[in-house]
Amino acid sequence: MTKGPGSKDTGLAMVFKLLQAAEGRWRAVNGPHLVALVRTGARFQAGKLVERAERDPYHQEAAA
Repeated sequence: MTKGPGSKDTGLAMVFKLLQAAEGRWRAVNGPHLVALVRTGARFQAGKLVERAERDPYHQEAAA
C-alpha cells in the first residue's frame, strides 16, 4: 500500500517538482497561429492542412 503526500502543501510541492523535471523535455509549439485551427477540428497530414471531404457521397454526384 502506498502512502499519500501527507498534506496539500506537500502534494503541491511534489507536483511542482515533477512538472519542473518534465519541462526540460517539452517541445515548443512552432505553429502558434495553427492552434485555433486544431481546436476547431482541422486535420493535418505531414504538416499540411487537409481539406475536409464531404461526408455525403450523393452531394458530390449531384454537384457533378
